[in-house]
Amino acid sequence: MNSRLVVVALAGLLLSACATRPVKAPEPRTVSAGPPGLRVVPERFVSKESPQDEVDSLATWPNEDGSTWLIASAKSTHRLNVYDADSGELLRSVGEKGAAPGQFKRPNGLAVFGDYLFVVERDNHRVQVLRLPAFSPVASFGEAQLRSPYGVWINETAPGELDAYITDSFMYGEKFDKVPALAELDQRVRRYRLRFDENDRVSSEYLGAFGDTSEDAALRIVESISGDPANDRLLIADEDQRHLSTLREYTLTGHYTGRRVPDRSFDAQAEGVALWSCAGGGGYWVAVDQLMPRTIFHVYDRDTLQPQGSFSGEVTAHTDGIALHAASTRSFPTGALYAVHDDRSVSAFDLGDVVRALQLQPGCLN
Repeated sequence: MNSRLVVVALAGLLLSACATRPVKAPEPRTVSAGPPGLRVVPERFVSKESPQDEVDSLATWPNEDGSTWLIASAKSTHRLNVYDADSGELLRSVGEKGAAPGQFKRPNGLAVFGDYLFVVERDNHRVQVLRLPAFSPVASFGEAQLRSPYGVWINETAPGELDAYITDSFMYGEKFDKVPALAELDQRVRRYRLRFDENDRVSSEYLGAFGDTSEDAALRIVESISGDPANDRLLIADEDQRHLSTLREYTLTGHYTGRRVPDRSFDAQAEGVALWSCAGGGGYWVAVDQLMPRTIFHVYDRDTLQPQGSFSGEVTAHTDGIALHAASTRSFPTGALYAVHDDRSVSAFDLGDVVRALQLQPGCLN
């Protein structure tokens, strides 16, 4: 197995064509609306719109030629869009509607590990594994258990061995808006053990499902999930505003710790979440508050989950997925945060701008 690990974790006017990085870094500023101390960090680019796609989730992959791809799931057109992560230029689209290998039905969550891309398909009830850069199908798993899968997080447990965590947000009712009974919510996250051999063959083993079933802490509507192996931690976003939209902490074995981010952190749905690892074991979590007319990005301490500040862009709104790429790219030498903008394009923030605006640890920049 190729063990090259990709670190992901997820201005002014919306451009009519793919934007380029400005010569001079824009100055962040404080605004009165939103959480106390909310800062505006201008985007370095916003890609050309493709409203027909319904863009949802993001992942990054560095090419051997030094370029970086930003890969996005396009739910309504049943394909993947590939952008230049330095400029936002759309390079190509991959796939079509169908159930065969390499085809998709309502692709949602994405994750990259080494040269493998994991694509969660809600309406095919599976996760496909593709090999980059050709997007060649390698395997699929989960068909026997997954009902309405959305998010994915991948963790390497041994050489050639990965654990895949898949959120399964099945619902009931004619409009699929009825949350299942509490007793069924122990199936909100499903875990699989994947093994890769030297011939690119993949075997999968279902390790079971988990989710708290108490009235106070059950996971009602789930999509985004991310993890921190160094601290035996998963953060899972519950989007249900009818109860409490928040981030809840689980162990990697699926035990709810009882911790969550402070109440009333989110005014809209808690969405994309990504870990930002820093030197010496510190770092932050970045999470999306899916607001209009501007998304707010909340930053929490990696260990304590206490708020460290919030920012918005000048354009980015109604965000689903994010991808945090801490490695250097040609246009982002200190890394970038990529975000979906209003289901129709992708935007990018320079991590150096975020650190400066929120006065975060300079050691978090490569």
